[in-house]
Amino acid sequence: MLELRNITKRFGNVLANDHINIKIEPGTIHAIVGENGAGKSTAMRIAYGFYTADSGEILVDLQARQIATPHDAIALGVGMVHQHFMLVGPMTVAENIVLGAEPGTGFALDLAQASAQIRKLSEEFKLAVDPNALIENLSVGQQQRVELLKALYRNARLLILDEPTAVLTPQEVEEFFAILRRMREQGKTIVIITHKLSEVLAISDEVTVMRDGKVVGRLQTKETNAAELARLMVGREVLLRVEKPEAKIGEPKLRLTELSIRSSDGTTRVDKVSFEVRAGESVGIAGVEGNGQTELMEALAGLTPPAHLSGEMNFEGRDITHQSARTRREQGIAHIPEDRHRRGLLLEFSLAENSILGVHYRPPVTSAGNIFLADAAIRSRAREIIQDFDVRPANAELPARALSGGNQQKLIIGREFKLQPKLLLVSQPTRGVDIGAIEFIHRQLVALRDVGCAVLLVSAELEEVTSLSDRLLVIHKGRIVGEVDPKVASIEEIGLLMTRGH
Repeated sequence: MLELRNITKRFGNVLANDHINIKIEPGTIHAIVGENGAGKSTAMRIAYGFYTADSGEILVDLQARQIATPHDAIALGVGMVHQHFMLVGPMTVAENIVLGAEPGTGFALDLAQASAQIRKLSEEFKLAVDPNALIENLSVGQQQRVELLKALYRNARLLILDEPTAVLTPQEVEEFFAILRRMREQGKTIVIITHKLSEVLAISDEVTVMRDGKVVGRLQTKETNAAELARLMVGREVLLRVEKPEAKIGEPKLRLTELSIRSSDGTTRVDKVSFEVRAGESVGIAGVEGNGQTELMEALAGLTPPAHLSGEMNFEGRDITHQSARTRREQGIAHIPEDRHRRGLLLEFSLAENSILGVHYRPPVTSAGNIFLADAAIRSRAREIIQDFDVRPANAELPARALSGGNQQKLIIGREFKLQPKLLLVSQPTRGVDIGAIEFIHRQLVALRDVGCAVLLVSAELEEVTSLSDRLLVIHKGRIVGEVDPKVASIEEIGLLMTRGH
């Protein structure tokens, strides 16, 4: 149904697509996989008219087509659902769906007609969406269904989905896959851009693998496996599971007692949370994003005004509830934040300068009574982090902005590990990180646990948090609603706690 032939696309000096050929058969679910920067989203945005190729051609239904804008693609039956939804919160489902394709005359909008058509599509594909509901009142999974309806309302025969499960719970993923299978049964063609190999194997018929802007493989899903796909994506063998020895658990390092956190508007974000983390163990926190994880980790790192806190945070027997972030770091608490740009790096500063954040005021990176920075010591520290944590390119003078997301993350992790922490607070350790770098980061986190560090981990990736954790806490609406053993608890059991709190 869709074919990209010899497509090449440059952005300045970056060759995003290098003479790529992709063929999508009608009535199939086709996955496109690759590391960050492999060119997969660029290729599909060209097919959707978001970008224009420098050379090559696009065929729809075996005929060469000019697709200069998304309007051209939509007219040919090609729709796209972006990773970040394009919906207007205060408007209804129906109003969002008809935006740009309003029914009726120029003087009168016929929303009743649109609502009837939306209900019909919703029933046909079992999407269960109320046309009159406000977008801001819908869950993330329901908002995604609205995006699908938006494409179907415009008569899309082929849907391109960019990282469609990135923000869904396990139950929502299952429901979503059931919807995609129904669409395929009714003759739709679906393209999924993703990095989750387990989902590729569960849902797709065919897989195109991209690496460094080139297509390096096209495989029938039933004839391949995760190890082969990972090897094609990265160019080498990749360990896909987390291997860790039994934890050697020591004394409690962190103890929370009835900790509550309020936001600036007075809303309770974390509600009377109590738990402990011991030396030599990894404790994971699983939950749908927005249930208090961010506020909890920032409070533990010392980034929350004490006036917004009640209860007690205790580290190694000392009350740290009202201590500054600097005092906590000096006592051995390191923090890998979930938003590396807002909390982790100064993007215009060099890698060397970023490598000393948090220790920039004390020896060995200062000299002459802590007045001057010691350039030689700073460069030496940066070189060690770059080498030990495989930060690429290995140039300490580059600005942090010049690095890919995965390499920025490795720089932050290297800097925090360099503190030799007693407690590591780590949020979303591999968000936006390539599969090869994920393997590396997981090994480093296990190694730190094994030398006696207490690790508290938050991740939106349920597979990641269960495989890295020795104990797993589940958070729902700011409360810890359960503790499970990740070795025996099922994904379904954890998912139910995440979404319902019981």
